[in-house]
Amino acid sequence: MINGTLYFKETHVKEMLTMGRSTLPVRTETLMMKDSLEMTDTDRDRVVSHCRDAREQHIVITHGTDTMTETAKALAGARIGKTIVVTGAMIPYKFGSSDGFFNLGSALAFAQSLPHGVYIAMNGMAFDWQRVSKNRETGLFEET
Repeated sequence: MINGTLYFKETHVKEMLTMGRSTLPVRTETLMMKDSLEMTDTDRDRVVSHCRDAREQHIVITHGTDTMTETAKALAGARIGKTIVVTGAMIPYKFGSSDGFFNLGSALAFAQSLPHGVYIAMNGMAFDWQRVSKNRETGLFEET
């Protein structure tokens, strides 16, 4: 079983973009550093509000894998009219041997190429927000 609570001190997104030699112009913003198991409806409302207010039409959100589908549902329910891709890592970036680096790169590509809507990008695939679940036994996201 793959689960557990984590503590985060800082984001590594800028470092990952630099290491990946990304030339994509991006603006990063940290809303919260919180284990997704501890996210509340108020936290999700904050994510929705920031996405709605963002000038960008293509948004990538890094998120803990345990509740990313709940946040995606909240985003979809808000009908923001942008392409929003939620991604994360089963193994955190700083733990080494992480899938986060690959998932972030995939999410950036999907955000640029998919039509408006809410998606989850994991394991090299883009899933419609309402047709995906986390398989806690295999540590993979699967279409449902």
